[in-house]
Amino acid sequence: MAKRQLLFLRSVIVFTFTAFGGAQAHISLLLRYFVKNTQYITEEELLELNALAQVLPGPASTQTLVGIAYKVGGLKLAIISFLIWILPSAAIMTLAAISYGFLDQKQQFVEILKYIHPIALGIVAYGAFNLAKKVLTTELSVFLAFSAVVATLVLRNAYVFPMAILIGGMVSSAIGTPSEETQIRVRLLSNINPRKLTYFIGFMVFMALLGAIINRTSPFSLPIRLFENFYRNGIFVFGGGQVLVPLMFTEFVQSKHYLLQSDFISGYALQQVLPGPTFSFTSYLGALSMKHGHYGVTGQALGGVLAVLGINLPGLILVLFIVPFWDDLKKIGRIKHSLSGINAVSVGFIIAAFMLLVKPVGFNALPISILIGTFFVLNFTKISPPIIVLVGIVLGYFI
Repeated sequence: MAKRQLLFLRSVIVFTFTAFGGAQAHISLLLRYFVKNTQYITEEELLELNALAQVLPGPASTQTLVGIAYKVGGLKLAIISFLIWILPSAAIMTLAAISYGFLDQKQQFVEILKYIHPIALGIVAYGAFNLAKKVLTTELSVFLAFSAVVATLVLRNAYVFPMAILIGGMVSSAIGTPSEETQIRVRLLSNINPRKLTYFIGFMVFMALLGAIINRTSPFSLPIRLFENFYRNGIFVFGGGQVLVPLMFTEFVQSKHYLLQSDFISGYALQQVLPGPTFSFTSYLGALSMKHGHYGVTGQALGGVLAVLGINLPGLILVLFIVPFWDDLKKIGRIKHSLSGINAVSVGFIIAAFMLLVKPVGFNALPISILIGTFFVLNFTKISPPIIVLVGIVLGYFI
């Protein structure tokens, strides 16, 4: 493997273990690690990949990272980066579900990481500020971002995210009045294989039918049904982790009763203090769901693997399917002009997320000071987020 690709994987490892704060904070870290510090891709390319990830269902941070890796080193580097990114947090969440007694010590663990929440908010603020400077350059983009903030705060509905992204892209595309590029469209159509799309949807239908007809007493029944559940949700989840969690709660707690509400909330609280993708929370759900079938430790570990693979596969397949001809795709006027609207709406989502996340902090002077301090350190110094996170952990341990 080339030296540049090995250095890239080192950056992926650093990103994986410092990516606190969810998808809203991840974009600022991607900007720092893969654009400003190393220049693997340009800032424009990162924003375009992020816009693409916002349009597609699935985990936006994961898809953006995989897209970057594909541009740097192709399919092999993309797969390796994907595994490095998801495995640590997924393994921890699976182990937490297997040895559920670990969660009895969760309060002590959270106490040590009590300063991570305001630090993560500072990272979110930094990401929102920097993206807003780059994206909100016209009256239309400001209007779309403001509308996304209002819609998110008022409606509080999972469908807000895909609808707002769609509307934002359509509005900016329509106002851009692009020309037609027939030759590019012909080349794109020649690259798209309808058979692959049929396989993509057909696999989900096959798993659903198999789970329905197989005998419920069979040891294979629950693993098959679990994989189908997560794969299906991976296809239809737009908006990232903030949409995933209510969907998972409805299906696994309220509908199928695989978990108790207290189990679900405890696992989600643990996931919030871990770096990495929010979608790794599903490995906890899969492992704990297998507990009811008396499959033992091996079965629960399998449940964790099936869950994290099932929820991530649709998004991974889609982004790897589109990225190879993304350079052609974005040249089509209507798509190219829609990206500015999509990015503006994404900035609105980040601002709204920051407002929702900062609300529990209230007017508590200490976390507010940490939040502001984190923002200023990132904005005016070259100190990296990992150092700030480590300082926060040390302070939480000793104070």
